[in-house]
Amino acid sequence: MLGGAVVLLLVGVAPAKADIHPVPLEKNTDSAKCLECHAEKAKGKAVHTAISMGCTTCHEIRVNKEVTRVKLTTTTPQALCFTCHADKNAAELKGLVHKPAVRDCLKCHDPHSSDNKYQLLKPTSGGVKENLCLSCHTTGVNVPEKGSRHAALDMGCETCHVTHKVGADPTPENLYHLTKSAPALCVDCHDPKDTGLQKAHQNQPFGNANCLQCHDPHQSAAPKLMAKFMHPPFADKQCEVCHAPAKDGKVVLTQADTKSLCVMCHDEQAKKIESAKVQHPGAAGDCTDCHSPHASKTPGLPKTNGVEICLTCHTEQAEMVKTKKILHRPAFRDGCGTCHDAHGNDNEHLLRVKDINTLCLECHGPDTVPERLESQHLIAIFDGKVKLPDKYHVPILTLKYNAGHPVEFHPVAGPIDAKNPAAGQMNCLTCHQAHAGNQVGMLVKDQKPGMDFCNTCHKGRLN
Repeated sequence: MLGGAVVLLLVGVAPAKADIHPVPLEKNTDSAKCLECHAEKAKGKAVHTAISMGCTTCHEIRVNKEVTRVKLTTTTPQALCFTCHADKNAAELKGLVHKPAVRDCLKCHDPHSSDNKYQLLKPTSGGVKENLCLSCHTTGVNVPEKGSRHAALDMGCETCHVTHKVGADPTPENLYHLTKSAPALCVDCHDPKDTGLQKAHQNQPFGNANCLQCHDPHQSAAPKLMAKFMHPPFADKQCEVCHAPAKDGKVVLTQADTKSLCVMCHDEQAKKIESAKVQHPGAAGDCTDCHSPHASKTPGLPKTNGVEICLTCHTEQAEMVKTKKILHRPAFRDGCGTCHDAHGNDNEHLLRVKDINTLCLECHGPDTVPERLESQHLIAIFDGKVKLPDKYHVPILTLKYNAGHPVEFHPVAGPIDAKNPAAGQMNCLTCHQAHAGNQVGMLVKDQKPGMDFCNTCHKGRLN
């Protein structure tokens, strides 16, 4: 998940308001005077170290015409926090920052004192009313009747997470603010030598495997925290289809290699890969280079998710995560396979259809009605080949006869210039970038929407 949130935007926070103080104060009033009324601010199990430095470290007294006002020494609370905690300033950090830490420290922390460590407003454990994290997150709250919930949730979110942990590398440890990556994190509690665990894994070696390929770390609609999508032999506990008994602590397959094993059932994919006019080099290797053989949280069983698995090789697109402000949802959230056929086909760039507009209008067209897979909480497009979350909201263009965007009667197809056939044919990519951009609408060359952009084609005709 590149995360989840694909883009973090710095949102403006209202300036700190200077409140009128109920009693007059001298401009140079010391902290001892403040504590005569506000003694509770300096009491608690966790007291902000700034309290010992004096109230005027953070607060400023202003006297004007006998009116006393008290305000922060900076324009916003977070700006004040960063004067000491500069290492937490999201603007200076690379990587995914926990959203409250981007814009509002007081969302989680009391600036003076608290009964919780780090001056947190609430503990990071307990039920919905007691747990600070559950003020925003619903993890582990609504577990289906036949589902499962990780017992570690009752130990507190900080058992596995470090809220302010961040790093430039898009590793699970950085993306999810983990104390460690799996499986090191998991084996702190789940001993691979435990006989019960070994039996549950049919005596196959699992101590060095990535537990998160098969299990959800928080909750699941299935028992044993199983991932949402499972490979049928794995779901049916038919491990012997693919696995022979382990030897010397190592996995032994029933076939000579993984690809030979996969084509026993997926021969049609092997033929497609070999016969495609436009071939994907990534599909020529082992199937497990991209796919989990057991389970995944995403349709198609990618080892990580439908985005990260592609960005491992496609570094140009990976760089866009760092350099572009607007990221196209299919490319950086739902999966590259929304638009591209990873196993190969006859279309340029492995696109699912030959025509660019037909591709884009599969989601954005006024006449497209996706198939609803109610039992799976999914929708299917491209004749069922692509599955997406059922709550998949995208802008729908009000087109009629290939016209109507960006304004009424404006064509979206046909010749760019009827008087100059050499100018070529118009399609969505005439104006838009496919993957990402720095302006609303992802316009080509990161241009801003407006008349200057329109004049690239209509120069002299719109004045």
